[in-house]
Amino acid sequence: MEEQGEPDVARNLLQHSPAYFFTMPSYKSDYEINGFIPSVDVLSELESRRLKENFDDLERKAGKQASQYSFHNIHVNQPWVLQVASHSNILKPVKEILGPNVILLDSRFICKYPDDDVRSVGADQAFVAWHQDMRYWGIEGTVVTAWLAVDDADLENGCMQVIPGSHINGIVEHETCKVGGNLLSSNQSIPLKLVDLSSVYSCPLKSGQMSLHDGLLIHGSEPNMSSRRRCGYVIRYVATEAKPIQDPNRPRSFPCTVLLSGKDSHKNFEDNKPDWFKVSPEQ
Repeated sequence: MEEQGEPDVARNLLQHSPAYFFTMPSYKSDYEINGFIPSVDVLSELESRRLKENFDDLERKAGKQASQYSFHNIHVNQPWVLQVASHSNILKPVKEILGPNVILLDSRFICKYPDDDVRSVGADQAFVAWHQDMRYWGIEGTVVTAWLAVDDADLENGCMQVIPGSHINGIVEHETCKVGGNLLSSNQSIPLKLVDLSSVYSCPLKSGQMSLHDGLLIHGSEPNMSSRRRCGYVIRYVATEAKPIQDPNRPRSFPCTVLLSGKDSHKNFEDNKPDWFKVSPEQ
């Protein structure tokens, strides 16, 4: 198998997804077996349109270059963002997986633009290397990530791709990515020799839909080869019993955690709930 330095080899293998069977709305069992849920309807047509309009406004103010990866944890100062992160249609399956007491750990908008929009001459195409979130999150406990589509996401514009069942093997070797263009801030990558490319499953989504994946699931995404933007809102959730790993060699902080559901008797994270945010009684 080729090394990470040959990205086109991987791209040629990622055209079709094998068949996996999901029994939703039994989210928990499928999640435990496969490590992900490929598609869940979350937002109405009106809500999807408003989400896109709000993000478009951020993009206009900040520019496309900054909008690729810079909108991190803005849920604590943008009410419309926290409203999305606490949406009942997201929290329902998340609570089925994690239990009733849920904390919003972190969130970020991630955009991949067509090359002509952001790539300078000679620069590499933006992609997300194969990785596991838990490799650099530093959390003891399960982390569930929701990937909510702001725009339609498909193979052409670089939708997320996963290796089903890879979460059961624990954390695997990561290295510094050998290919330019990796959007991960840590620039980490799993060597291709450790990724079963024959089992790659693509997760296309319509605007307003989400996928869910486990923090140990191997996943990534290819460059945007279309003329369309591919923007997603990535939201991380943990149960209240989860806790940060204390590592003096890599100190971590989680300054924007918010209790979204139930009660927190463990107090491993601060509740940074803004004064203007009210948790729905049904949560």
